[in-house]
Amino acid sequence: MSAEAAWLLKTADPHDADSVYRAAATALGSGLEAEALPLALAGAAAHPGDARMWQMVALAQRGLEDLAPAVEAIGRAAALAPNDALIAHTRARAALEAGLPAAHLFEPARALAPEDPSVLLGQVAAWFAEGEVGRAIETLDRRLLARPFWMEGHATLARLRWMHGERALFTASFERALAAAPRRIDLWKEMVDTLMHAAFREEALAAIVRGRTAAGDDPAFDALETICRAEMGETEAADRGFARLGRIDHVTMAMRYMRHLLRSGRPEAASAFAEGWSDRDPGHMLIPYLSAAWRLTGEPRWRWMEGDPAMIGDYDLAASIPALDALADRLRALHLASHHPLEQSLRGGTQTDGPLFSRIEPEIRALRAVLLEAVGRHVAALPPPRRGHPLLAAKRAPIRFAGSWSVRLAGAGYHVNHVHPAGWISSAFYVSLPDGAMGGEGHSGWLSLGEAKELGLDLPPIRLVEPKPGRLVLFPSTMWHGTRPFAAGERLTVAFDVARPPQ
Repeated sequence: MSAEAAWLLKTADPHDADSVYRAAATALGSGLEAEALPLALAGAAAHPGDARMWQMVALAQRGLEDLAPAVEAIGRAAALAPNDALIAHTRARAALEAGLPAAHLFEPARALAPEDPSVLLGQVAAWFAEGEVGRAIETLDRRLLARPFWMEGHATLARLRWMHGERALFTASFERALAAAPRRIDLWKEMVDTLMHAAFREEALAAIVRGRTAAGDDPAFDALETICRAEMGETEAADRGFARLGRIDHVTMAMRYMRHLLRSGRPEAASAFAEGWSDRDPGHMLIPYLSAAWRLTGEPRWRWMEGDPAMIGDYDLAASIPALDALADRLRALHLASHHPLEQSLRGGTQTDGPLFSRIEPEIRALRAVLLEAVGRHVAALPPPRRGHPLLAAKRAPIRFAGSWSVRLAGAGYHVNHVHPAGWISSAFYVSLPDGAMGGEGHSGWLSLGEAKELGLDLPPIRLVEPKPGRLVLFPSTMWHGTRPFAAGERLTVAFDVARPPQ
């Protein structure tokens, strides 16, 4: 807890609304929702006519993913301050995250803040959640006609079109904007990034050529081409590109370089490069690649990093969640897209939008409670702290979810090998599985931990886990993981990341 937030929380007087607001807002800005909530509730009890008190209550509850009371509290704030744009926006967002109809609530928020792009993006998400994806696409496209350099709008529209199956048009708004402003390098860069997320690498290279022709040479084009050729396995061209780029000072490019070194069969060089970044990688982005390099070179430190079996846990929770069929029905109703999202690992399936564990449906609230308890048991059983280890940190509380979603895979669906470096502990919880399509000699549909086939590496799994309805698997977020394809049927799961506790 920051010293300022701790002092304000300690000295705030619930009968002084200004001090409550100042202390709660500071605590919330530091991620201290649990500490701020009691003070905010006391302030609301002492000043029930002050919209700010209910706003603080709602923000604390929302941060704790307790959306039912948050929706009620922010509704009271909106009734007391109907012309407050931030309160109106928060009310709409809370309803959206709770799984309630929210598109209509964004209308007053947009009227109060017509130039705030985040409000429009919220309404677009609400329309998507309510099955009006066509309206969402049309509205975003119309706004981009008036705001052609709004990068987040272009990126969101591309993702919506992709998930809606409009693959031939998913970068159309970029193309339209570039036709009018061909020298905008930021537009070229964002479009190339979007094409690369879709694995449209030939199209990305063609766009880079067009960008150079229209806007001239720029280091951004050099970096994008180098990354693209590296991901395509064009070793010599990528080597030349990285040499031209010179010293690597950003961890994201360092990660790209390590991927290239590993893919091109140079694990010793990858290991040496990563160890030079040991004090410049607080987010542990390079750890998955360093561990792979150590395994490939026989460096025994990989066992220190990933080899302890206690770092992986599987828990059969079916007895604690007896209504798995009802949960499955609830989750199926949330799978609204027709294709997998950009930037995600699944192939041959769909993923839900928004934080799943914020929703207020009873099946999801019950699941969240069971999973939270299981994560607590897993964390308590982890090995002792190891200095510099991405999982075995000294401080292991509070346990907070950094993201939660459901994945529905169809026959031949799978997850490519990937990692979640933004998380601390990652997961798979199995809700529904196809009869007779899992297992066998190839372990169809099983979870594979430790393989990195996405980079073409010949690494055996550290562990293969058989899916079973009601089974939860927990593993380090920096560990490579993916799933084996299966022949037919539906594989319905819930997944989440646990946030890395501040040290």
